[in-house]
Amino acid sequence: MGHCARVDGSCKRCEGDLPFDFTMAFQPIVDVSLARVVTHEALARGINGESAWSVISQVTDGLLYRFDQACRVKAIEMASALNMPTALSINFLPNAVYEPEACIQATLDISRRVGWPMERLIFEITETERVRDRQHLRNIIEAYREMGFKTALDDFGNGYANLDLLTDLTPDKLKIDRELVMNCDHDTRRQALFNSIILLAKELNMTLIAEGVETREEALWLARAGIVRQQGFFYAKPAINSLGPDLTSQLLDLREEVYAGLEASSY
Repeated sequence: MGHCARVDGSCKRCEGDLPFDFTMAFQPIVDVSLARVVTHEALARGINGESAWSVISQVTDGLLYRFDQACRVKAIEMASALNMPTALSINFLPNAVYEPEACIQATLDISRRVGWPMERLIFEITETERVRDRQHLRNIIEAYREMGFKTALDDFGNGYANLDLLTDLTPDKLKIDRELVMNCDHDTRRQALFNSIILLAKELNMTLIAEGVETREEALWLARAGIVRQQGFFYAKPAINSLGPDLTSQLLDLREEVYAGLEASSY
């Protein structure tokens, strides 16, 4: 990957102002078995609530490193200001990390400044189709693990985030794409795929998270199958500069229904 551009504590690739402004929305990731929110994912948005694409479409190749660093800093600053009690999950583009140990410095600096615990940071790997050097991605994951961070592979089961990546990569978490989650409560083919993914994750010691959960039926089937970490509009939409609604009552009711269904099926 060449050499890092950091000289005397500064980096021309990573530092400097962006020609546009943006903010962060936070979407909860729940654990049904615990009946509580365990993580919030930070998602880039326009300052007036515009879509992620409206922001990302302005990121040229020359701004890639700078944008990645700005997202990390803004997410941690906002999470701290909101007194977020959970882990914080931040998306990153693998091609925006030149050398893991050098490119993490801004993240470490802002975490120390606001008092954000390092062990409560998770980095989600996105847009894996743009990674030409898979060894580079493996090095990032291993370097982050040594620093105490967790990593997650986003959109697993869709496009380029597929099974062959796991021959080289060892993320802590797999986030299962909405394409597989959709209609899983009554689609037997999807259920067969989920059963295989559950066994795979157990063998590889990875935590599964179902993305894009939109109905109670999907949430119940997934939880009864063993995928208790879930995210989606059924729980909450991303909320700008907010942690979203209190989900305690909803999660307690859901957990009770999950266990009732499991007990009924055991007879």
